[in-house]
Amino acid sequence: MRAGDAAIALSGVSLTLPGARGPVNILRDVDLRVEPGESVGVMGPSGAGKTSLLMVVSGLERATSGTLLVAGRDVGAMDENALARFRGGHVGIVFQSFHLVAAMTALENVALPLELARVPDAFDRAQASLEAVGLSHRLGHYPSQLSGGEQQRVGLARAFASRPDIILADEPTGNLDRETGELVIERLFTLAGETGCTLLLVTHDRALADRCSRRLSMRDGRVAEA
Repeated sequence: MRAGDAAIALSGVSLTLPGARGPVNILRDVDLRVEPGESVGVMGPSGAGKTSLLMVVSGLERATSGTLLVAGRDVGAMDENALARFRGGHVGIVFQSFHLVAAMTALENVALPLELARVPDAFDRAQASLEAVGLSHRLGHYPSQLSGGEQQRVGLARAFASRPDIILADEPTGNLDRETGELVIERLFTLAGETGCTLLLVTHDRALADRCSRRLSMRDGRVAEA
């Protein structure tokens, strides 16, 4: 990413998907600029397009129209292989539902995307990342042996292990009780601060959004300052 580049820059981005009764407009002409190191909380009702916004920014969903630059790169111009390599080096994603591989240990889950990206010290990085979220004693445990909070911390470790420029977090506490969720969020903001990465966070929790340096609202596929 060159000096002066936005971490995330959307211009006129729309997403339209087919539906049973015709095309459904998920995102509508979204303009958004997020600076490097900024933390942005996105709030809005269910169905507003919040998760779709993250999926488009990550390249997991293709925008129907508009321009999308992430870490200075034109995401819309990349093929699937280039997008996978780009995410591996620049974007970490924290999912609400953890998305851990049941047959892999915590260490293997964190190391997997690094191995796919051919990072030579994948397991060393994975171990360091798990230690950073307080799971040095859980390296060899499988997801079924971990609590929900521990599974989400594995998700955090996986997202940060590649030392990405940008972290996208989709309701990271949605499946956790309040106390456990607060512990996970403390880890998330601590890691973001220590690494200097950009954080784009989707949440229904106003207090969580208020922890970000800027808050946005979404409704009917449109983004506005909150």
